[in-house]
Amino acid sequence: MGTQIDLHAKLKTYFGFDNFKGNQEEIIKNVLAGNNTFVLMPTGGGKSLCYQLPALILDGTSIVISPLIALMKNQVDAMRAFSETEGVAHFMNSSLNKMEIVKVKEDVVSGKTKLLYVAPESLTKESNIEFLRKIHISFFAVDEAHCISEWGHDFRTEYRRIRPMIEQIGRAPIIALTATATPKVQHDIQKNLDMLDARVFKSSFNRPNLYYEVRPKVDPTRDIIKYIKNNEGKSGIIYCLSRKRVEELTELLNVNGIKAAAYHAGMDASARSTNQDRFLMEEVNIIVATIAFGMGIDKPDVRFVIHYDIPKSLEGYYQETGRSGRDGGEGICITFYSYKDIQKLEKFMQGKPIAEQEIGKQLLLETVSYAESSLCRRKVLLHYFGEGYTEDNCGSCDNCLYPKKEFEGKEFLLDALHAIIEVKEKFKVDHLVNILVGENDSTVKSYRHDELELFGIGSERNPQFWNMVFRRALIGGLIEKDIEQYGVIKLTQAGRDFLKQPKDFMLMEDHNFDESEEKLQQDKGGVSALDSTLFAILKDLRKRIAKKHELPPYVIFQDPSIEDMCIHYPVTLEELANIQGVGHGKAQKYGKEFVEVIKKYVEDNEIERAQDMVMKTVINKSKFKVYIIQNIDRKIDLEDIAVAEGLSFEELIKEMEAIVFSGTKLNIDYHINRVLDEDQQAEIFAYFMEATSDNIAEAYEEFGGEYSEDDLRLMRLKFHSKHGN
Repeated sequence: MGTQIDLHAKLKTYFGFDNFKGNQEEIIKNVLAGNNTFVLMPTGGGKSLCYQLPALILDGTSIVISPLIALMKNQVDAMRAFSETEGVAHFMNSSLNKMEIVKVKEDVVSGKTKLLYVAPESLTKESNIEFLRKIHISFFAVDEAHCISEWGHDFRTEYRRIRPMIEQIGRAPIIALTATATPKVQHDIQKNLDMLDARVFKSSFNRPNLYYEVRPKVDPTRDIIKYIKNNEGKSGIIYCLSRKRVEELTELLNVNGIKAAAYHAGMDASARSTNQDRFLMEEVNIIVATIAFGMGIDKPDVRFVIHYDIPKSLEGYYQETGRSGRDGGEGICITFYSYKDIQKLEKFMQGKPIAEQEIGKQLLLETVSYAESSLCRRKVLLHYFGEGYTEDNCGSCDNCLYPKKEFEGKEFLLDALHAIIEVKEKFKVDHLVNILVGENDSTVKSYRHDELELFGIGSERNPQFWNMVFRRALIGGLIEKDIEQYGVIKLTQAGRDFLKQPKDFMLMEDHNFDESEEKLQQDKGGVSALDSTLFAILKDLRKRIAKKHELPPYVIFQDPSIEDMCIHYPVTLEELANIQGVGHGKAQKYGKEFVEVIKKYVEDNEIERAQDMVMKTVINKSKFKVYIIQNIDRKIDLEDIAVAEGLSFEELIKEMEAIVFSGTKLNIDYHINRVLDEDQQAEIFAYFMEATSDNIAEAYEEFGGEYSEDDLRLMRLKFHSKHGN
């Protein structure tokens, strides 16, 4: 009992808290008793206290191994704020100069320093090992321990060398801590640190206040803007995989009146930390970031996390969604998913070593099965981290709120379990699926599994269906993935019992995102979701205006622009300028009658416009706009303009098209007159005047290759400049 009162008193003295959170107290007692300890605790659960308090109580210095310089600095500053002794915590890493290192070593030797933070790289330095051998070490704490495992989401090779370094310095108990680890990663960490005997403390991974949703990725930008506008003033993080996408999306949000800032590894450190501070101080509401963002940031009231691109692993997904609702309040997690993104990620892996590719592929498969599953998202996520979730309906994910119909699946399940036994429990899900659907690929052939009686028994269903069956069996505890050869499927005792005595087993079809994408695409792009009455009215109006100006209708506005008007009902010239392919110039020239007609139509039919969704686009995609316009005004040779900007001639034409099609005139007669004579120009002009579309391939065919595509594109520019703008 004494220890307990003692511990509470120490907690109050050092940190000012009255009570421990979760299983902190148990963990601390285990560390104080000199035992190896493994702590699995989601972010925000109070991991650091589990080694900070014992370090302050025990004799000697504890060595904390941490991967990030920024994190170390935060932790050391926090510890110093709690303590009266200036040197109670120090870090030793590459950011210190010689003088600073001397000061750190003096404080450690004098016994002032209770916590010494080091990067794993610093541990490998001979001089540091020599120094650490001389001091009394209370214990080693390995923070962010998932970095040890190649199966973790943040693998660092130098983390694999921590154990040999500890051996060189001198043995002491170890506490390993991580916020995300699957059973596979946990086993890896314990094995690598030679602490399979450690007592494991595992907190629940369930975050009841988070809502999870996966949407088909059809027009994510528009969806995101709509969502943010409907949640005015709330803080949110949007994750993208590429820096380019981060930059583009940030620009688009700002153009649409949303205060957003970017954050990625390509920016210099000061710009990054400025943007992080602006987010913390709420000068901006939204951070658009690559996964580099959020390590060591503790903003409790992030209300939503949106994944523009699906993450490479479920650990990454859990970490990133976990940054919302830290204060226990609302936390909405929306992910846009398209199988095309998964294929892109697989492509990126191709140059990597085979072992790494294999791991990456397995992790991606887990992500796909999470996204496509129609099971409770909480259940799938917690199962991935080795935790059961027994509720039938969590009430806080898209699958539980809008469940799919269930059907009896006993027979399918029996086929799946028999297949596992037939191949002696030595294969992964994709191989088992190939056997069941009768896919005769090279692996199936090489093991002669095409000769099995079960081969092709499930061919009336597609691979996605059988993936779902195996997933349900996993979550139902009938099968498991082998820890040593990750991904290999084995039967559990419950699975063997089921084979002996089958009982009812309900299944649910997965989401088919490809189908829902196509459907949504049709709804958005085809005339089906357009207002077809208005579409007919506007086409009629376009015809009248074209006739008046003696021009082909497509010069006024092209079909995609008219379709867009029928979705968004622009009623002012400013709104019209944001319609696809219109731009400011065209809106001014031809737009007045269009917006009048649309306005009257909206009033007559009492149409509610989703006004927030007249989304402004970043009007001109040409980076070189000003340079090109100035140089064309000065009649500089087009080839020279291209060379000066490092563009090919075709790229220059593309940039010029971006300028002209958004309503700005360009006079390139000086160039055209050099390459085409008057008659040729007249012939091409006459063609564009009569044609129903300005498609270049059609024009090229019409002239039987007499003119090059470049010449035709330049003439089209001249035509639009003269009549369209």
